[in-house]
Amino acid sequence: MSSGGDKPAEARRPTVFVSYARADQKQAERLVEALKAAGLDVWWDALIEGGATFAKTIEGALDSCDAVIVAWSRTSVASDWVRDEAARGRERRRLVPVSLDGTEPPLGFGQYHAIDLSRWRGNADASEFSAILRGIAAATGRDAPSPVASKSRPRSVLISRRAILAATAGSVAAGVAGVVAWRRGLLGGGVKASGNSVAVLPFQNLSGDPAQAYFSDGLSAEVRATLARNILLLVMAETSSGKFRDRKDDAVTIATKLGVAYLLDGSVRRSGDVVRVAADLIDGQTGFSHWSRSFDRSMSDIFAVQSEIASAVASALAAQVAASGEPATGTSQNLSASGGTTNVAAYDACLRGRALYDLSADEASERAALAQFDAAIAIDPSYAAAHAARSRSLTAIANQFAAAGQLGELYGAAVAAAERAIALAPDFADAYSTLGYVLFQGRLDARAARAPFERSRVLGAGDANVLARFALYSARTGRKSEAADAMRRALLLDPLNPLIHRAAGAIEYAARNYSAAIAPLREALAMNPKMSRTHAAIGDALLMLGRIREARDEYAAEPLEDVSLTGKAIVEHKLGNAAAARVPFSKLVADRGDDVLYQQAEVLAQWGDANAAIEKLERARAVGDSGLIYARNDPLLDPLRSDPRFARLLMSVGFD
Repeated sequence: MSSGGDKPAEARRPTVFVSYARADQKQAERLVEALKAAGLDVWWDALIEGGATFAKTIEGALDSCDAVIVAWSRTSVASDWVRDEAARGRERRRLVPVSLDGTEPPLGFGQYHAIDLSRWRGNADASEFSAILRGIAAATGRDAPSPVASKSRPRSVLISRRAILAATAGSVAAGVAGVVAWRRGLLGGGVKASGNSVAVLPFQNLSGDPAQAYFSDGLSAEVRATLARNILLLVMAETSSGKFRDRKDDAVTIATKLGVAYLLDGSVRRSGDVVRVAADLIDGQTGFSHWSRSFDRSMSDIFAVQSEIASAVASALAAQVAASGEPATGTSQNLSASGGTTNVAAYDACLRGRALYDLSADEASERAALAQFDAAIAIDPSYAAAHAARSRSLTAIANQFAAAGQLGELYGAAVAAAERAIALAPDFADAYSTLGYVLFQGRLDARAARAPFERSRVLGAGDANVLARFALYSARTGRKSEAADAMRRALLLDPLNPLIHRAAGAIEYAARNYSAAIAPLREALAMNPKMSRTHAAIGDALLMLGRIREARDEYAAEPLEDVSLTGKAIVEHKLGNAAAARVPFSKLVADRGDDVLYQQAEVLAQWGDANAAIEKLERARAVGDSGLIYARNDPLLDPLRSDPRFARLLMSVGFD
């Protein structure tokens, strides 16, 4: 093998190390010959001279080569030697994986796109081999050299730079188009994946204990949140990133589906007080590692690890990360924006609460989440994020499980918790967003909610949930352009979240763009066919478009009985079936009573009974029915808008 002597790196030919299993030697030899014909210096273990120290020779070659091609196969995935060599290539960010027989890479290498050579017959002009050359170019940071003629090789296997370009032009164009293609529909056509865009995949739990998954999930969420606070980065939201938890797709496919330039993958191994965190920044266009690092720390240093990962990723993306000029995690300036803590026990309790809250399974899990947030606050009373989480937990319990008479106390406690979070962390976007949400939906005070919502929009430009809450508030208070702008950004950050698409439909509906509302609602159902309120929302839009029978079908498909019964009662009446309309309405009143006063008012307004509808709304205001947040621009209440009692009702909720 020629090493290139003392030539500078840009002048000498790239050197390639080929790792393979002994059983695959014939296939490996064919690959080696093609690489040599393409003008590359190739090292493989057939070059080891007799008497050479085997391990030392291999290690030296691995450390000096420009790229490491690992040939996965049914045999090699079980080889410790091949795995170790592949790991060294990954650590050096020089890995170019191929699959000789279609075998998937083993655990730990699934995020690296393996070029399938199962149908390759050694042709230098084949698309598979062209993909290998592109991978080598990406790993080395420079173009692969022109081929070097050799008398010992048939001319047919030689490949020129011109031939490479001609053979791969179509596949390169298709690959780039796939990587930069963005979701259509509400995003308004395709846009290029920004070079500063990144998705943080859920870190893998390698602790051997499934009960520790909350910790690895929480750590990846904290890293994501830290990155999102850097306004120069475009960070994919958690729900969309979480779609690829199982890592069945390779990195290029995942990046294409998310529309990002980079993926941050990682793993967490926790044993007692010791935590090992491995993080890997992967180029979404090539599937190759751009940056990787592992951290072995005690739990007391876990906050520093979060900050280090976020800072390193931002630097690797050539962005001016805020953390580079700020004190490290744990200082007052950083905690003001993150709402975080320096207490490990409090952090752990909050992560446990978050995992339970995200389940959204039943009242027991919601109350268990609240207990964990309370435990975190008891350990560290200055933990702002735990106070904000407590506020959301109380609101969820009030919305879903509380009787009308319990709402005031629960919402009051939720407001107090959000206000405490803001006092502790004045730059924490999620705290302002939570306060605005509780004031609007809980206290029914649209006017008071405006300031915290607007502050959250300024501080939380990188948080899809913050943006979606702001967008919905803006839509329901008549601020159409602000709602649309915030929702576009939320969709950009979280394109695979059905809740975001459902919210986008709600915004269009509030703006009375009924036809435009249906597409994002259908998209939400495509992502989650069981999502509640979505069929009914489509039914409402169809109803406003005069497509009554289609609306009836959507109400019939709605799984949430409250809104399903409401829609059925309205649509049957419009079809002239007064007796049939009474059946769902009577069931709605009998089953839920004062918990659904707003829905009863919608039905009565559509039936033409304005006095009864106003009476229901006034009672809804008295008990704090959160349905009133829709009243300002709910088309189902249009028959009441000329009534001065309705105008007074809107003013009491803070609508201008």
